[in-house]
Amino acid sequence: MDAKLEQFYIKYQAGQDLLQRGQYRLSVQTLEEAKALINPSSSLGGDVQMCLVTAYQGVGRLEDAIAVCEELTRHPNLEVRQQSKRVLYILKAPKLKRPDAWMTKIPSTNPEETDNPRYLQAKPISKPQEKPTLEVEDLSQINTKDNAFVWVALALLLIILGCLAWL
Repeated sequence: MDAKLEQFYIKYQAGQDLLQRGQYRLSVQTLEEAKALINPSSSLGGDVQMCLVTAYQGVGRLEDAIAVCEELTRHPNLEVRQQSKRVLYILKAPKLKRPDAWMTKIPSTNPEETDNPRYLQAKPISKPQEKPTLEVEDLSQINTKDNAFVWVALALLLIILGCLAWL
């Protein structure tokens, strides 16, 4: 294996690992180094650039992420082109305003990321629902005079069932 290609794989894997651990600044640096070691028009060049798009998003460099995605929409590899178009659509989508009550700020312990706070999605606080209570009816208050319909319906049902039994 070529030494340059071996160096690429080392940088590429390190950049992906840093990206997965949320160390976006280091990931950007490592992935940019990996990009310099490979032909950007190759399949691996497209893959490293797609990872770079995610890392750019992580550090808040949205314009750079969009620029790389727009470049990749003309990549020779069909899969890279399709993936970049999907990601570009998401990157250019209008941002929705979330209420501050939905967000929880978590301070970063990494001194390199102090200017980019991370957020966790918080569930909205809802009031506990009251349990339904059963109301006891006073049976002496029920109007039984209008129950003639029930007896007529029951009699008709028995007649119909009797006729069906004879068939």
